Amino acid sequence: MMASDKTQAGDIRKFEEIGTHPAANHNAISEALVFNESLGVDRKAARLRYLRDRWATRLAAHPKCRILHSADPAQSCGIGFLGLAPDGGKMREVLLSKHNIITTYMPHTEYSGLRITPNVYSTLRDVDTFCAAVETELKG
Repeated sequence: MMASDKTQAGDIRKFEEIGTHPAANHNAISEALVFNESLGVDRKAARLRYLRDRWATRLAAHPKCRILHSADPAQSCGIGFLGLAPDGGKMREVLLSKHNIITTYMPHTEYSGLRITPNVYSTLRDVDTFCAAVETELKG
């Protein structure tokens, strides 16, 4: 943000002073659309489900983990929800601080856990690293 001129003090347009616009965002849009179209929605959804199911299947076997998303393709795609005992909030902090893994803690009165969202560019190694980190922290 840049400071507006004094003459705009009472003018709502004073908030339009944003400086130089980043060209990279504008220039990347067409490339991103081409990539998305070449990948295709069905292939993208299949990849996201595969990655989600890879970590969910592995962690579902752990007694302190509960899978809180549906595996039904009509009800879900790549986002998964992992319930952890005793505290998912602490696990989020530990995954970030010790393993540099970003998750989102979702507290709720009926359930709480971590939202796990791999992307199409996430590798199997990334997913397996996440699982290993969770398993390691649940042991300790």
